[in-house]
Amino acid sequence: MKSKKVLHVVTISFVIKHFFGQQFNYLNIKTGNKYYLACSDSKELEEWSNKLGYTAFSVEITRSINPIKDIIAIFKLVNYIRKEKFDYVVAHTPKGGLVGMIAAFIAKAPNRIYFRHGIAYETSKGLKRILLKNIERLSGYLAKKVVNVSYGVQKIAEKDNLNSFNKNIILRKGTCNGIDALNRFNPENYCENDVIDLRKKLSISEDDFVIGYVGRLVHDKGIDELIEAWISLRKNKNIKLLLVGPFEEKDSVKDSTKNIIFSDENIIFTDYVQDASIYFNLMHIFVLATYREGFPTVSLEASSMKLPVIITRATGCEEAILNDITGSFIHNSSENIVNSVLRYYNNRELVEKQGLEGRAFVLNDFEQKLIWDEINFKLGY
Repeated sequence: MKSKKVLHVVTISFVIKHFFGQQFNYLNIKTGNKYYLACSDSKELEEWSNKLGYTAFSVEITRSINPIKDIIAIFKLVNYIRKEKFDYVVAHTPKGGLVGMIAAFIAKAPNRIYFRHGIAYETSKGLKRILLKNIERLSGYLAKKVVNVSYGVQKIAEKDNLNSFNKNIILRKGTCNGIDALNRFNPENYCENDVIDLRKKLSISEDDFVIGYVGRLVHDKGIDELIEAWISLRKNKNIKLLLVGPFEEKDSVKDSTKNIIFSDENIIFTDYVQDASIYFNLMHIFVLATYREGFPTVSLEASSMKLPVIITRATGCEEAILNDITGSFIHNSSENIVNSVLRYYNNRELVEKQGLEGRAFVLNDFEQKLIWDEINFKLGY
């Protein structure tokens, strides 16, 4: 069978390991297909290309609407698609999806696939909501298949008529790439001395109970509510809050939230790290008080690392845990976060039990090779 050429389109390199990991290498061995990745220029885009098995194509795709830059990006992609004669163009996230699907349509790429990673307009209002919804509709219209990363996302897509129902696909029980549960997110794979060294570096003692979060520090992720909860939680003995990820200006948290994060000696803020996986080894529980998700992959990463997950019932989140088995659901309120955290703080046996159940949950339903085989079977590349 003739090998196929597959172009993926994303906006920023931050998502590459989350969206793909070793997917291209695995599928290349299985199918012989060649994989290409279009993304805004960055050190990581080129640096990771050999290890992750893709040919990099640098093109500026802004995350916000910028008519001039968007037209330039579409023009460059159209020329690249025509030159390379791609069999598949696969575009991700609202903005990458819009630019990628328009370019693929103009260039007459035979297979156009849009990955809907979430519903960007879900927490928006007014004209912004209308604009974002119609961007989703245009990407869905131009695509021949639409991969919704969760049943929650697909339910909204169908309700709001974002594309023809027969285009919709879900990979097994959800996510876009699954979890590397056997290697990267396997707690047994980490050298104990490396974990001890990191714990010392961050001034975390063996007696500390560590509440963890990994991701962007923005309002939509519930960081304001988490810090409000922390004000009550920090009164307890030997408790720390570990925040792994960067602040962002878009959807910024409150100034008062930032002030507490920077001034409280029991809050550990790492800023951006290239690979957050080892940090899960320092945590006892994982908290995601999010308002909006597609599928919260980070919660599966936490579960795979044997952590109970405390999470809201935002879109996609209801599928990310088994309630009272691998974690607990909360509301977007500081009081509810406090009560849920204290339940685990006061019961370490529950922490261990739900952590073990969480890892089994991920291995059974979300291990990455299960998802990659589904991509090959359902999408054909």
